[in-house]
Amino acid sequence: MIKEFEIYTEQERERIKYAYKLAEEVLKEKKRENGHPFIEHPVGVAAIVAKEIGLTADCIEAIFLHEALRFHPTLLEELPAGQFPQDIIDIALNLNKIAAIKPKETRLEAENYKRLIVSFSTDPRVVIIKLADRLEVMRNIALLPKDSQERKVAETYLLYIPIAHQLGLYKLKSELEDIFFKYSEPENHRTVTNSLLATERERLAFIDSFIDPLKEKLAAGGISYTLKSRTKTAYSIWKKMQKQGVTFEGVADVFAIRIIIDSPEDRETEHALCWKAYSIVTEAYTPDTKRLRDWLSAPKSNGYESLHTTVKDAKGNVVEVQIRTRRMDDIAENGLAAHWSYKGIKGDGVLTQWLNDVKEAMQSGEKSSYEYVSNIVKDDVFVFTPDGTLRRLKADATVLDFAFDIHTNLGLRCTGAKVDGKIVNIREKLTTGSVVEILSSKNQKPASDWLNYVVTSKARSKIKQKLKEEELKKSKLGRELLERRLKNWKLEITDDMLIPISKHFGHKEVVAFYEAIGEERIDMMDIKEFITSYEERKAEEALAASAAKNYEDGRKKKGGDSDYLIIDGKLGQVGYKMAKCCNPIFGDEVFGFVSIKEGVKIHRISCPNAARLIENYPYRIQKVKWREDSKTSGFQALLKVVIDDASVYANLLGIINGFNISIRSSAMIERDNKSRGEYDVKIQVSVGDNKQLDKIISTFRKTKGVVTVTRN
Repeated sequence: MIKEFEIYTEQERERIKYAYKLAEEVLKEKKRENGHPFIEHPVGVAAIVAKEIGLTADCIEAIFLHEALRFHPTLLEELPAGQFPQDIIDIALNLNKIAAIKPKETRLEAENYKRLIVSFSTDPRVVIIKLADRLEVMRNIALLPKDSQERKVAETYLLYIPIAHQLGLYKLKSELEDIFFKYSEPENHRTVTNSLLATERERLAFIDSFIDPLKEKLAAGGISYTLKSRTKTAYSIWKKMQKQGVTFEGVADVFAIRIIIDSPEDRETEHALCWKAYSIVTEAYTPDTKRLRDWLSAPKSNGYESLHTTVKDAKGNVVEVQIRTRRMDDIAENGLAAHWSYKGIKGDGVLTQWLNDVKEAMQSGEKSSYEYVSNIVKDDVFVFTPDGTLRRLKADATVLDFAFDIHTNLGLRCTGAKVDGKIVNIREKLTTGSVVEILSSKNQKPASDWLNYVVTSKARSKIKQKLKEEELKKSKLGRELLERRLKNWKLEITDDMLIPISKHFGHKEVVAFYEAIGEERIDMMDIKEFITSYEERKAEEALAASAAKNYEDGRKKKGGDSDYLIIDGKLGQVGYKMAKCCNPIFGDEVFGFVSIKEGVKIHRISCPNAARLIENYPYRIQKVKWREDSKTSGFQALLKVVIDDASVYANLLGIINGFNISIRSSAMIERDNKSRGEYDVKIQVSVGDNKQLDKIISTFRKTKGVVTVTRN
C-alpha cells in the first residue's frame, strides 16, 4: 500500500488493502483523461484524507468502496455478510448520492446544492471526504477538457470553497482558491505569482535576519521550536490588493513567520510558553499593539488557537508573527478533523456541536460572500434521435456535434441533418426538444474548418485525429522532398535545428513544418538561407548572454541590487524601449529585460512572457521605476471590446473623445456565426498613464451593449 497508509495499524492496512482490491477490479477498464488507470483518483483522494486531513482508516475503506459501488451497484450483494461495518457502507452510499448530483439538476444554485450535500452528510466524514475528492480533481484539472474545467472551477468556487471554510479546513480551502484563481483570472494570477517569484530571495533573506537575534533568547527561555514561513496564497494577496486598492508592494503582510513551539499538550504550559516567546519577540522588535490577536485565551469557534502580532524591525520592515504550539498548528492546518485520528468521532460532543453549527450555517439561507459570474457554466441542450432516444449535449452544440455523439464514423461522414423534418447543414445549432436525423455520405471527409463548428470534446478530438492522419501523410511527403533538396545542396538539418527551424517558419511541431513543405507553403530557398545562417544566430545568442552579464556586473559596481532604472517621459531615448508584447503604460508595475541591440526592454509584471524571462534569465532582469513627475501622452494602448450592437461603436468613440484622448486607429468587425450578433472592436489610443486608461475601461464596462473589455 502507499506510504500515507503507514500511519494505520497492520490490521487496518489489511482492511484498506481488501477495499482497494475490490475497487481495482471494478475499475480495471476505467481510464482517466490522460489514459492512466482511473484507480489513481480514489488512491489520490485516500492519500489526502489519510495524510493531509488525518481521518481514520475506516474512511479510507469507504473511499474505495464508494468508487467500486459507483460502477458496480450490486457489489454488496456479492460480498459476505458483515464484510464492511454499516457505518462504512453508509459513508460509501452517501458519497455515491453526492457524486450523482449533476450541475444540470441544480443549475448551480449553490444554497440548494449545499442542502443536498448536508442531507447526505449526517456523518461529518462524508462531506470531508467529498472535499478531498474535489481537491484531487482540481489538482489534476489540466487533464479535463475545457468545458469540464470551466464547470469544475465554477462548482468549486460556489460550493466547495465555502464549505471548506465553514469546516475550518483552511489549508484545503486555500489550495482550492488558488487553483480557482489560476483558471478564472489567469492574467491577475500571473501578476501576483510573478511578483512573488521576483521577491522570493528578499523574503528568505529577511526571515534569516529576523530570527538571528531571537535564537539565543528562545533557547535560554527553554523554548524548543520550529520556524516556518507562510506566504499568503496568490488569491489571498489579490483579494487584499482589490479590497485595499493597493499594488502588490502595498500589501503589508504578504508573508508571516510562524514560531511552532514543542510543548506538552497541557493548556497552561502551552499558554505560558507562547506568551514567553511573545515577550522575547516584542523585546527585540517594535510591536503594533493594535494588531495583537489573542486566540489563546478565546479560541475561535472552529478550534483555532494562536497568538498573532505584527512587529517592525530597525529598517522599518513589517512582518506578522504567529506563535503557537505543535498541537495548535495541527488544528490550524487541518481543522478539528486533525484530531479525529486520535480521538475517533463517536461520543465527541465538540465534534457533534461543530457539525450542528455547520449544518445550521449551510441551511440558514444566508447569501454566500462568494459571488461568481454565472456565465462560466452554460446550460445543456437535449435533443431526440428519430427513435426517441434522448441525447444531452453542451449548449451551442451543432448537427456535427450530435453526429459524433452518436458514432465517430457517422460524424466523419456527416453532410447535414433533418431537424424536425427540415434539412439543415452541419453548422446548424441545436435547440432543446428537436428531433434530429443525421444525413451522411461515404465520400464526405472532415475539413479543418469543422473545428469552428463543434463545441463537444468528442467531436473535436475525433476531427483532430482524422486531420492528424491526413497531416502525417502530407508530412511524410514534405520530409522526403526536403531530404532530396538537402542532398543536392550538400547540406543537412541537425536534430537541434528541427525545433528552431519549425518555429521560424511559424510551426510549433516538426510534423506541421514538413506538411507545409509538402503543400509548397514554404519556399525551399528560405529554408536553405535559414540553415546557412543558423550557426551565426547561435553565436549572436551567446553574445547576448555575455552582454547581459557585463551589464549586470557594471550595474552592481554602481550601486547593487537596489539601483533602479528610472523611466521618464522621453520614451525615444537610447537605453530602454517599451516591449510590444505587453505595451506598458506609465503607472503599470514593470521590470526591465536587457537585450543586445535594443537596450533594456520594459515589460509589465503581468506580461505573458514575464515568468519565462524571470526564471530563465535572472541575470538580465533590471529593476525599473517610473519617474513620478513624468508627463507624456505618448503611450499607445490597444483596447479590445466585444459589443452586442453595432450602434455601440459610436458611443465608445464618443466616450474616448470626452476624455480628450487621441484615437490612433479603430475598427469594428462582425464576429463569426459562433457568436452571432456580436462585434469585435479594436481601438488604439494614446494615453498618459494607466489611471487614465483604467477610467476609459471602467466607463466602457458600464456602457450598455458592451460584453467584454480587455487591454492588449
